Amino acid sequence: MNNKKGCVFNIQRFSIHDGPGIRTAVFLKGCPLRCPWCSNPESQSSKPELIWDNQKKKEITTGEYYEVEEVMEVIRKDNDYYLESNGGVTVTGGEVLAQIDFAVRLLKQCKQENIHTACETSGYASEITFEKLIENVDLLIMDIKHYNSDSHQEITGVKLEPILKNLDFAISKSKEMLIRIPIIPGFNDTLEDAKKFGELLQKHKVKTVELLPFHQFGKSKYKFLNRTYKYENVKQFKTEDLMPHKEIMESFQINCQVA
Repeated sequence: MNNKKGCVFNIQRFSIHDGPGIRTAVFLKGCPLRCPWCSNPESQSSKPELIWDNQKKKEITTGEYYEVEEVMEVIRKDNDYYLESNGGVTVTGGEVLAQIDFAVRLLKQCKQENIHTACETSGYASEITFEKLIENVDLLIMDIKHYNSDSHQEITGVKLEPILKNLDFAISKSKEMLIRIPIIPGFNDTLEDAKKFGELLQKHKVKTVELLPFHQFGKSKYKFLNRTYKYENVKQFKTEDLMPHKEIMESFQINCQVA
């Protein structure tokens, strides 16, 4: 395989949930975290893999290797929409930092063509790798999944400290940012958890946060990948369920929205 290629499992046009305006979202495969609620479990492996297609009633391959120019050919189709809506391109995953060289080349090409760039990331990588990424990103969207490093590692498989170091670095560079917290039942969903998150984000000078209610959107994918989904019978949150959490976050002078 040409090491200049990236493994992509989806290119979604006309996205409106991954940054401002109308966007093209490029989903890269590979992630060092193993969040059991992940809505894109097909993104975790860094290589193409088989998944059952319930419509076609057969196994298909999820993930394909692309050159940067091949992805750009799709992106350019919607240039007019980006201009009219102040949109652009969002590189997401999986974990963008797991394919840093490909991601940087793609983002640089977008910047050269005056296309707004955003990136969704866990922030888990070395400081050198993270710096390469944000140099080419207009909007950085980062997840913070827990405020306690031991709890973070127990569930996701990685420590929290590298993520917080990279968060501080991005803030020091005055990078436009949005912090997102997925609120997961039994993991980080109590009002005490909200208080601890508020204390953490205030300490790290975070100004804006978005709470993401737990949902079951990726549930069927686990079955189609022949994997166990640990949240099979866990009730979804509604927006109104997280309004008390929002109030607590706002008490720390943090601009908080619920998705």
